[in-house]
Amino acid sequence: MFENFESFTVDAGEVSIAGRMSRPRAGKAAGPPLLLLHGAPQTHLIWHRIADRLAEDYTVVATDLRGYGASGKPAGLPDHANYSKRVMAADQIAVMRSFSFEHFFICAHDRGARVAHRLCVDHPQRVTSAMFLDIAPTLAMYERTDLLFATAYFHWFFLIQPAPFPETLLGAAPSVYVEKLMGSRHAGLAPFSPEVLRAYKDALAHPGAVHAMCEDYRASATIDLEHDRADLAAGCKVTCPLRVLWGEHGV
Repeated sequence: MFENFESFTVDAGEVSIAGRMSRPRAGKAAGPPLLLLHGAPQTHLIWHRIADRLAEDYTVVATDLRGYGASGKPAGLPDHANYSKRVMAADQIAVMRSFSFEHFFICAHDRGARVAHRLCVDHPQRVTSAMFLDIAPTLAMYERTDLLFATAYFHWFFLIQPAPFPETLLGAAPSVYVEKLMGSRHAGLAPFSPEVLRAYKDALAHPGAVHAMCEDYRASATIDLEHDRADLAAGCKVTCPLRVLWGEHGV
């Protein structure tokens, strides 16, 4: 996997962001930049089946979000602002600028798509077009919560509990959480390559990883909603070409 890619770490200011970027192919001009953002509890490895194919047409940049994988995992602030999607989107702008990519395509899944949503709203001039996978807007999801949603997305309500309660429980068995969450979302764990599933478990076992994931969700239930409501009041929307896709058998 990622045969024609190079690993990188970019200093985004407060944190370092890790990832991989495709190498130029011999005899072929570099394609336009495409940023790929993953979901939780995953890393940039989520793209391993298609990254090489995408690199035939694009210069692919696949990152680990702040708090995930090999990227920095700062302790959360009292208001969770350093895990707001606004800040996490700024991390990705810093990565793309470090490679002199001022404009780019973006494709993002799950938590990464929430970061991409904010990036498209805050930095519309940067995004050529976007694709969001398996999300509806965070504000809409919380405001329309019902029994079905709360049951399927139990982790949205568990992870936002005050520290260190969820950290203590998940930290005791992070691999169990990965299997439970990912296995219940899809046709069991069969779709996931064993080596990649192991990598997700190892990543969540890193020091600070569970706390960072919780802070991501805590931010979504607090400061991110403030930003979303302000956008709604001001009439701010995604203005670039956008496609939103859901899996037929997804939650």
